[in-house]
Amino acid sequence: MSEEKNPPPSSPRSPVFEVESPEQHAALAHPLRQRLLFVLNQQPSTISQLAAQLATGKGNVSHHLKVLRTAGLVHVAETRKVRGGTEQYYQRSAERLSVAEPQAAGTAAMLGAVAQELDRSPQTALSLRHVRLSAEKARELAETLVRLVEEAADEPDEPSVHGVLVALYEQVRPTGTD
Repeated sequence: MSEEKNPPPSSPRSPVFEVESPEQHAALAHPLRQRLLFVLNQQPSTISQLAAQLATGKGNVSHHLKVLRTAGLVHVAETRKVRGGTEQYYQRSAERLSVAEPQAAGTAAMLGAVAQELDRSPQTALSLRHVRLSAEKARELAETLVRLVEEAADEPDEPSVHGVLVALYEQVRPTGTD
């Protein structure tokens, strides 16, 4: 049998995965696992394809995929027979991850993965601004940002993929300062 070059079609997946368990948070606490999730959101891929795209070893990819799979964040979308072996195509379990109570290690890993992506990107827009907002205005801004990201439609025939990271957070005021 000859090896097929095109990935299999994506299997159905849920729109949102709620990250809640300590195992899931731990799985998100590594930049390579975050980058694997970025790539696997686009199309199902094999360990070899992922290793080539992320410029790392197949053993490294295999280890991190196992952690993500155990946490339920990725699954095998399809298997194929190739030259007497079985090739597995992995896919994210959901289109979007929702982390109700972010943990520092997972947030740091995600931001580290985004920093690696930004470093490799030929086109980047990055802005950090602090604004004074009432609780109501902050809620409205958060809802607007989420809506804008959710309404961004994929262009299926477009090979260029863009990452969007949106964060709105309230700065914690220092305590005990005079």
